[in-house]
Amino acid sequence: MKTVKTVILAGLIAVGLACGYSKPTTTTPPAVGTMPSVSALAPSSMAAGSPSFVLTVNGTNFNSNAAVNWNGTAQTTSHVSANQLTATIPAASIATAGTVSVTVTNPGTPGGMYGGGTSPETSNSMTFTIN
Repeated sequence: MKTVKTVILAGLIAVGLACGYSKPTTTTPPAVGTMPSVSALAPSSMAAGSPSFVLTVNGTNFNSNAAVNWNGTAQTTSHVSANQLTATIPAASIATAGTVSVTVTNPGTPGGMYGGGTSPETSNSMTFTIN
């Protein structure tokens, strides 16, 4: 009887180990990314109904893959330097008078198997006026 109990106990241990229990992986939260800052827009205003134009955004800490956001929507952006970006703003975006918020986002970088990377960061907002 004692042998049967030992065999059953050994079997239960073997099945428990075979189920593949492992310690849960730990992930590292993303580190803070590089915070861009916008200091000037050129031009800073346009007449309503004007054709498309190139907006120049000056500031600091622009990553090479940074995006200019026009009222929160990323525009096709060209990286001139860490201090300057350009974006073509379509005519439809300046069809009516009003103001638009312009920001820059440095996208985050992915982490590895255990997390990490950096989080995306968005700059201060500058106001563009459509007259």
